[in-house]
Amino acid sequence: MVVDGLVEAADRLLEGRHGRLGATALRAALVDLYEFWLSKAATAAGIDVRDTASSGVALVAVGGLGRQELVPFSDLDLVLVHNGQPDIGTIADALWYPLWDARIGLDHAVRTPAEALKVASEDLRTAIGLLDARHLAGDAELTARLASAARDQWRRTARKRLPELAEATRERWRRSGEIAQSAEPDLKHGRGGLRDLGLLDAFAVAQLADRPNEELKAARELLLDVRTELRRELRRDRDVLGAGDAELVAGELDLGDRFSLARKLSGAGRAVGYAVDVALRAAVEPPRTRFGRRPGRSPLDDGVVLHGNEVALARDAVPARDPGLLLRVAAASARTGRPIAHGTLRTLADSAPELRAPWPEPARRALTELLGAGEGLVDAVEALDRTGLWARLFPEWGAVRDVPPREPVHAWTVDRHLVQACVEAARLTTTVSRPDLLLLGALLHDIGKGRDADHSELGAKIAAQVASRIGLSDEDITIVSGMVRHHLLLPHTATRRDISEQETVERVAKTVDGNPLLLDLLAALTQADSLATGPGVWTEWKAGLIRELVSRCRGLLHGDAFSVPDPLDDTQRELVAEAVRTTRGEARVTAAGKLATVVLAVPANAELLTPAAGVLALNSLEVHTAMLRSHGGGRVGVFTASPRFGTLPDAGLLRDQFARAVAGGLALSQKLAEKEKDYDTPLPSPAAPKVLWFDDETAAPGAVVLELRAVDRIGLLHRVAGALRRCDAEVRWAKVATLGSRVVDSFAVSARHGVVDQEWRSRVEQAVLAAAT
Repeated sequence: MVVDGLVEAADRLLEGRHGRLGATALRAALVDLYEFWLSKAATAAGIDVRDTASSGVALVAVGGLGRQELVPFSDLDLVLVHNGQPDIGTIADALWYPLWDARIGLDHAVRTPAEALKVASEDLRTAIGLLDARHLAGDAELTARLASAARDQWRRTARKRLPELAEATRERWRRSGEIAQSAEPDLKHGRGGLRDLGLLDAFAVAQLADRPNEELKAARELLLDVRTELRRELRRDRDVLGAGDAELVAGELDLGDRFSLARKLSGAGRAVGYAVDVALRAAVEPPRTRFGRRPGRSPLDDGVVLHGNEVALARDAVPARDPGLLLRVAAASARTGRPIAHGTLRTLADSAPELRAPWPEPARRALTELLGAGEGLVDAVEALDRTGLWARLFPEWGAVRDVPPREPVHAWTVDRHLVQACVEAARLTTTVSRPDLLLLGALLHDIGKGRDADHSELGAKIAAQVASRIGLSDEDITIVSGMVRHHLLLPHTATRRDISEQETVERVAKTVDGNPLLLDLLAALTQADSLATGPGVWTEWKAGLIRELVSRCRGLLHGDAFSVPDPLDDTQRELVAEAVRTTRGEARVTAAGKLATVVLAVPANAELLTPAAGVLALNSLEVHTAMLRSHGGGRVGVFTASPRFGTLPDAGLLRDQFARAVAGGLALSQKLAEKEKDYDTPLPSPAAPKVLWFDDETAAPGAVVLELRAVDRIGLLHRVAGALRRCDAEVRWAKVATLGSRVVDSFAVSARHGVVDQEWRSRVEQAVLAAAT
């Protein structure tokens, strides 16, 4: 049978190490293999592969095989073209069934040329696909006629179909994200990916754009090579490049590590995405009025007009004599959401002078307007950056451009994260007295990344230089530099320390130099930074902690007496008394929406954290904070938690499970192992757990802070609590911050017996790391 050995031959091609040149060779070998096999299949189906004319039947390749860019595990896109042969169904069955039997992915069609052109006139994907039509077998003249007619039809109709094409493209981008500045790019469908390169080819066929230049050709090769190697490594049809897969792909393609590869991919995606934007705008003529005249120019700012759908220079604008014009153009684009005309960008790039330090006040106003424009800022900055104009304003930007995130919780590259933080900060400008400083701090808070140094300390120095260059006062320079230096102060303190302790609040107040303005700006920046990081980073729990910490600090700065809250309320005291009386574990649950407060109490001689964490994990509750205290012959733990999915568990069931767990009648470790197996999902990337120690005077008397950074797993807190108990470590309080698939768990711990020395720390650390692995 003609299909025998095909899969085995393809598998042999995928073996071994290929490198960049090898990835190209692998695609060529796959094309040769499938073409040879399809010629045999066509002969068996009754199509004479040597017949160049007159038979009236042709096998035509489109898609990746048509372009000779076949990557592993791709479907075969085939069209069986005929001139109305009555037995075409029999020929088609004889051709398709062996392919299906070989489990080859197949996207097929059987059509006459007229039918194919009709479908292309109604379906954009078919119209663009036929532009890649390539003859495989049968009547070569029939293939040539179809390919020529499809190209002619596309040239005649492309401009009219551009609005539909643009909308379909933007919808695809909304679904798939973008290659540039994304932590996990979709190589095919994402903005700036291979599907967009196909659009550029289609524009060129219709003479609506130039042929792709060398930069775009290099981007195509890189995207194809990465997609080829990704599929070869995974042995399946996947186009989204995850962090773990990127490390393997980068090594196989000799492109350094995954961070180097991500930076190259981001640059390639930006080049392709920008080219598509320019091509779409250039191909659409400005609409004419009902009298046939082109639209006029509506003024947007001094020297800036809206011409048609684009922001452009006014006729009397003189860029060479107007350094602030660039910022006014960008601000108008961001404010209106309209793109900057390509000709305007070229003119500004060629003739706009650099702003001399210090910037004049109108330029600073334009910068604030630009940064505070909201969503329109993203495209405006991208347009400036692609043409070198953004670096003219901020030379420091080159160090963070396309730099991939080191933490998987980040959804964007560093430069895009900074721009996105400005977008989020724009929504918070009414909450602070200096919105201009908030926006500038958002733009610069991670500017120190991409170098081998503490990014907060280095970033503060860079921010001070930028603030001085743009003409801020010495006082404002200090504020901006302080925002960048301490942008992690509030989230780290609120989620990793006991904010009810006066020492904790005093330390924060001291760090902000007693400046209420800096405190308020840091609070807004924390929210903007979290929202711009990725989904799930800014939560109700985190927001509540930040509000409470800021409120306490503000009260301290205003001279209010520090009030220490009663560690236990009446309900908690009653629950401890009940646990002591019954000598069993007791539980009560109260909820506000999906955020629950779970109070668990045990007699003094019983373990609390280990069974508590186990029962909460068993009920799919994600723990955010845990405060443990002794009272009246017993111990009580107050946990804030929320369901990972679904609704809160039944309070009675949770109470019964906790009582059984404290008594040793519930096999928690076994049940959690089974639950973890049932909900097992691949880890996003291999990451070893890490333990950090902090000799923090605010932790608790005689205690130190142990911080665990690890990949989140079901029952992780239960296992870690058990490890601490076995090491005779007493947990005074615990805070858990879940960041995407990672956790940062902080524990104030002391030694039940002996002292907290290096030997004890080493033993505890090893036990915790083993539990988290």
